[in-house]
Amino acid sequence: MGQDRDRFSTATRLRLLGEQTAARVYRSQSRRQARRSRLTGRAAFLALVVCTMVVALAYPMRQYVSQRGEIAEQERLAEEAAARVERLRDEKARLQDDAYVKRLARQHLHYVMPGETAFTMNDPGAARRHRTDQGGTGRPWYSSVWDGVDRADQQNR
Repeated sequence: MGQDRDRFSTATRLRLLGEQTAARVYRSQSRRQARRSRLTGRAAFLALVVCTMVVALAYPMRQYVSQRGEIAEQERLAEEAAARVERLRDEKARLQDDAYVKRLARQHLHYVMPGETAFTMNDPGAARRHRTDQGGTGRPWYSSVWDGVDRADQQNR
């Protein structure tokens, strides 16, 4: 009968209740840890898959972007060429007109019509301006040519 009394005593009940609660807490913690370890493995696998996809798609995406840039550049060049073709067609149509051709000849080639008098005027200020595009040495041109031939012959020796 002493055993029954221990079995139903408050202290025994509290002790049993504490042990049962501790067992439940331990089991729930071990389940959480098991879930965490599974979740961590899944997360690692997911991260590996994402990294693999990024690496696998990086080069094709770079190629795609660069090719889109090249396509845009070629389209721009094609538009410029089409505009130039249109300008040349307009010029060709204008050149079919005799009046336009005569005007160009008078303007650029200094042609005059029969019966007209052409005048050439000298600019008095032109003599004072020095031309910088002439690189003359004051020697005849043929001496410069012979000097160049001599220098070329000396370099081959």
